[in-house]
Amino acid sequence: MTIDRASTPFVLIALIPAAVFFWMWPDGATRIWLSAALLVLPVAIALFFRDPDRRPPTDARVVLAPADGKVMYAGTARPDEAPSGAWQQVTIFLSLLDVHINRAPVGGRVTRVEYVPGTFRAAFHKDAHRNEHSEIWFDRDGITVVARQVVGVLARRVVCRVQAGDQLAAGARIGLMKFGSRMDVFMPSTATIEVRVGQQVTGGETIIARLPTRGA
Repeated sequence: MTIDRASTPFVLIALIPAAVFFWMWPDGATRIWLSAALLVLPVAIALFFRDPDRRPPTDARVVLAPADGKVMYAGTARPDEAPSGAWQQVTIFLSLLDVHINRAPVGGRVTRVEYVPGTFRAAFHKDAHRNEHSEIWFDRDGITVVARQVVGVLARRVVCRVQAGDQLAAGARIGLMKFGSRMDVFMPSTATIEVRVGQQVTGGETIIARLPTRGA
C-alpha cells in the first residue's frame, strides 16, 4: 500500500506542532511524550490518503464501485440528479475512514471530463447533487457510463487525474476527493444493479451493476 502524493502538504503542516514541541519544550521526557502524541495527527492524515492495490474482476460487462464506502441509493436515476436521459444510479457515501482514491467504474475511453461549481452541503444531504463536482464520461464499447465526484462539507476539493481521450482499464485510478464525500455512477437504464442500499463496497473490486450487451 502506498500513500497518495496529495497528502504531502497536509502531512507537513500537521507535523509542525510535533516539531515545535520537540525542539522547544525544556523537559526531555515530557518533550518526547508530547511530540509522540502530536505525531498521531500526521499519521492519521497520511492514512486517509492511503492507496491500496485492488484486483478488478475481468468480466468486461460489469460496472465496479468507483470508491470505497456505503451505498446510499441504488435504482432508477433520480431525475433532478442524473444527466439528461434514462439512467440507473448508484450513489456511494465515503466516510472519513474510507479509502478516498477514486477508480474507473468501467474500462474504456474517457469522452468528457467536466467540472461543475456548486455548494458544499453534507454529502448525505438530499440536495448534495448540487454540490461542486466533476463528471467523467466513459465509453465502454458504445455504452456510456458516468462517474461523478461530489464534494461535501469537509471535502472541498476534487482531484481528477484523467482527461478526454484517455483509455483506461476498469478499476484504474482516476483521482481522489479530500476529507469525506460521495460518488454517483450513472449507467444505461438497461443495466442491472447488483448492490443494495446500506451495502459496503470496495472501490475497483465490488460489482455494482452489469451492463447490457451492445445494442440491447
